[in-house]
Amino acid sequence: MKKLILLLSSILLLSTGTKSQGYDIKVNFKGSKDTMVYLVKYTFDQQYIADTCKNIKNGQIRFKGKKELDKGVYTLVSEAKSIYFDFFINENQNFTLSTDVADVVANLKSTGNKENEQFFSYIKYITAKNQDFVKMREKTVGMSKTDSIAFMNEKVKLLNDDVKKFDADFMLKMKGTFVYDVMNLKTEKEPLTIPKASNGRPDSVYQYYYYKNHFFDGVDFKDERIIRTPFFDDRVKKYFDNVILNHPDTVIQEINKVMAKCNEGSLVYNLLIGYFTYKYEQSKIMGFDKVFVAIADKYILSGRAKDVYTEETVEKIRERVNIMRNLLLDAKVSELYMIDTARGKEVRKMGFDTANTSKSITDLYYKNVEKLTPMFKTLYQVNAKYTILVFWAVDCGHCQTEIPKLHEDLKAIKSSIDYKVFAVQTKDELFDTWRKFLIEKKLTDFIHVYDPVHLNNLKERFDIYSTPVIYILDKDKKIKAKRLGAEQVVDMLKTLELIEKQNNSPKK
Repeated sequence: MKKLILLLSSILLLSTGTKSQGYDIKVNFKGSKDTMVYLVKYTFDQQYIADTCKNIKNGQIRFKGKKELDKGVYTLVSEAKSIYFDFFINENQNFTLSTDVADVVANLKSTGNKENEQFFSYIKYITAKNQDFVKMREKTVGMSKTDSIAFMNEKVKLLNDDVKKFDADFMLKMKGTFVYDVMNLKTEKEPLTIPKASNGRPDSVYQYYYYKNHFFDGVDFKDERIIRTPFFDDRVKKYFDNVILNHPDTVIQEINKVMAKCNEGSLVYNLLIGYFTYKYEQSKIMGFDKVFVAIADKYILSGRAKDVYTEETVEKIRERVNIMRNLLLDAKVSELYMIDTARGKEVRKMGFDTANTSKSITDLYYKNVEKLTPMFKTLYQVNAKYTILVFWAVDCGHCQTEIPKLHEDLKAIKSSIDYKVFAVQTKDELFDTWRKFLIEKKLTDFIHVYDPVHLNNLKERFDIYSTPVIYILDKDKKIKAKRLGAEQVVDMLKTLELIEKQNNSPKK
């Protein structure tokens, strides 16, 4: 039996209104040794305790309450945190279930609840067919590999045909019921007839587009019960992870299509906004921060997610988006006014090394602005097809390994790709240590700079929360790649060159 992590919910969007009729659900569990069991409800990809029955004797379990339970699919969970079986709690919340620990599924019965009778008939059939499959495999023991494969192929085909027919008949009979809606979430939509491609084989392109275009057929996004099933989250995740093209623009378009199927402000709508926002804000795939920014703009910062986030959280999201918006792929980065190592000592003598308040630094800047201006080495002064913009700290152990490695790796393409490295030391207070490190490691090919004047607000502008951080910019200082590991830089430059070559090659 599957193990279950029981979670407690304090999330605002999961709180729903309840009615006063209450619920009374009895379970006669013959042979059960449990003294306590849990009634657990599915909520998207989480499970939450709805009720607990304590002091059980002789397998007699009862969940009773004065307020109606949220409608959906629930599961009975043992005190050892293992799932026994799923069942429906819908309009009728006064019924009895019974089973036997000797064979839980085969003995499942429902009294006073037709939906559970129908659902149990389905899972009994599927469980029996799974057992038939196991028996078939047992019959292959002693057979040769060839005979075993031939035997299983024949039997499995017959078994699959039986299951498909039963499934289709069951779904037809259940049409218009909540049982149908739940089972439909796990049903793959495939074409009954597939045209032939030019090579005479089944047209895979037709199959893909049929599958994609019909993926959510019959799914009612306006019915909040679908989030309290074991299948809705899998359906949504599969579509966005495995079915559609894995490109930010495509994902944004598909999210908007799904959200348009929901009632704005509904439980399903709010939950999906929360899910998509978290998923793409946390994404490690380069370029997918664009999805997060698009979601935030359209749904959160526009005021269309009032029941999902507090005002305080919305402001934090706004701050995060304002940083990320300027760092999306193809965004043009702003200028950096830096001081290189050769002029560092002059700047330090002006008193910037001991200034420790914003006011004192500002006063020093304006006092010395005429001397400082010709000293600045700026990002836009770098004349190269590619600028590798590196932020690192000399006291960062990872940087101490990665920066010399990057310096060495880049030598392999020095004569074939036009690049320069603008290496920014993020800790101006470590000037002496930094200079010593550069000399010891012979890092002579980089443009080494830092910001003792504190003009650039580096951490916020370039989203530096750990080091090293590496961007690749084109000749116009637009971001072509970002947050790379040092070991990825050379390959990325080669890839960018290859893409340019392909784009510039004559079209046939």
